[in-house]
Amino acid sequence: MKIVVLDGYTLNPGDNPWDEVARFGELTVYDRTPPELIAERCADAQIVLTNKTKLSAQAISGLPALKLICVLATGYNVVDLETSARLRIPVVNVPEYGSLSVAQHAIALLLELTNHVALYDAAVKRGEWSHAPDFTFMKLPLTELAGKSLGIVGLGRIGGKVAAVAHALGMQILSYSPRSRTAPEGIPVQWLTLDQLFSRADVVSLHCPLSADNEGMVDGARLALMQPHALLINTSRGALVREADLAQALERGGIAGAALDVAVHEPIAPDNPLLFARNCIITPHVAWASLAARSRLMATTAANIQAFLAGTPQNVVNGL
Repeated sequence: MKIVVLDGYTLNPGDNPWDEVARFGELTVYDRTPPELIAERCADAQIVLTNKTKLSAQAISGLPALKLICVLATGYNVVDLETSARLRIPVVNVPEYGSLSVAQHAIALLLELTNHVALYDAAVKRGEWSHAPDFTFMKLPLTELAGKSLGIVGLGRIGGKVAAVAHALGMQILSYSPRSRTAPEGIPVQWLTLDQLFSRADVVSLHCPLSADNEGMVDGARLALMQPHALLINTSRGALVREADLAQALERGGIAGAALDVAVHEPIAPDNPLLFARNCIITPHVAWASLAARSRLMATTAANIQAFLAGTPQNVVNGL
């Protein structure tokens, strides 16, 4: 059994060995694979693993030995599902591995916007506190979250965990969740329309998958519904937000701040307007990437391969 990993670096930059996968056959791992090398590298592979490298209809059709595609993520829009189904090639994903880590990162971004930890640390190390006349040195106001409202768009696995932490901090939970209206146990949730949520929430946090229906849903019109003191958090998908509109809203004071772990184009383009926007924090799509989360992803991928080889595929996303 020949197994090829097209873009393995982000899953294992050196601390998350491929041993669990390697036991199923001859394993070749590439850190990154440009589209023009997919056919060559996977020519006789029975199993191909990909994270963000796209497997188009043409690429899949050109791999006659291919029997299984493993997506090293929850989202699987990088694979042509119609072609893989027609060719009877199961596509499997990892539906749950990073919820705890992503929720933690979302809360970290929120606290950075409200407590300005990095800004204060930098100011202290520049000597500003040393030369201050008082024992407390204030640069920017701190915001207490208790009593504030958190609007969660998508109250699924990750959104539910964010809600639990926010509730523990004393926040009121609002949600727009078209798929499910199941609240975490013991947490009161007020269900709203999307526009109601944006207009009423002190903080809006996005935790929904990207689809044709919601691409660009956070646009100028929806941002205009938000209160001037409100904050936006996005640890989901960059294309949910129209970045130029968000940059404009931040610059004119339409909202108070934003914190993002994702961008429409990744790596982020050097001319992305959000890089220059007022009070906008950006991290490089790392919310998912704790070692604990990556280890779970690796283990589930190995289990997906084992299940396929046993004739009982699991986590199949293309209807086979």
